[in-house]
Amino acid sequence: MKIGEVCLNTNDVLVLANFYKKLLGIDNGSNDEIHQTLIGEETQLTIYNDGAKKNNNNQNICLAFTVEDVEAEYEKLLLMGVEIIEKPTRRPWGTINMSFYDPDRNVIYFRSFFN
Repeated sequence: MKIGEVCLNTNDVLVLANFYKKLLGIDNGSNDEIHQTLIGEETQLTIYNDGAKKNNNNQNICLAFTVEDVEAEYEKLLLMGVEIIEKPTRRPWGTINMSFYDPDRNVIYFRSFFN
C-alpha cells in the first residue's frame, strides 16, 4: 500500500499552491482558486478549498520531503523569505534535517541522508 495523495485544505489555494510550485519546482499550469493538484513522482500534493473557513492553527500534521542537498534548499528558502523553524542540523540517525512554515503555517521538514 502507498499513500496516493496528501491534501492541504486552505483558505487561499492560489497562495499555497504557488508557494509549493516554487518550492518543489513544479508547474501544473493551473491558476484554479478552489483545487489544484501538484504531481511529484508517486504521491500527489493537492491544495484545496472546500468552502469552510480554516483557522491555520495546524498542530497535528507536518510534511517531510527528502531532498538531495538540505543546505542548498535552505538557501533557496531564505531567498523566498520563508520562516525557518530550525536551520539544517546533522542528526545521529544519518540525516541532515531542517524545518520551516509554509504560508498556512504547516510545518515542513526537509531532510538529506548521509553516510
